Amino acid sequence: MAELTINGATSNGVTGVETEVKEKLCRRCKQSYDPSKNTTSSCRFHPSFFVCRRHDDQKRYYELGPDDPPYAAKFYDCCGAEDPDALGCTTAFHVSYDDELII
Repeated sequence: MAELTINGATSNGVTGVETEVKEKLCRRCKQSYDPSKNTTSSCRFHPSFFVCRRHDDQKRYYELGPDDPPYAAKFYDCCGAEDPDALGCTTAFHVSYDDELII
C-alpha cells in the first residue's frame, strides 16, 4: 500500500522535509540572528540607558549641545561611554521578543 504525502508529511506522521530555521530579532541589540547559532557572546549591548545628567566624578569635560544645561553630561550609565553609538559594553545570548527577558 502506498503512503500519502502532503507537504512533505507522510500518512504515518514522519516528515521528509527539514524545518526551515527562522531568524529572530534581538530585543537588546536589534540584530537578526539564527537561534541555532546563539552563543554567550553573540549579542553586544549596553545594559543601562544613555543618560543626560551630571557624571559622578565631576572631573571630566563633556561636549555639550546648544540646548543642554551647563551641568549636564551625556553618557551610558553602565560604562560611561559618551558616544550614543558606542559598541555595547556587555555580551550575552541574543534575546528575542518571543523570549522572557532576564538581565
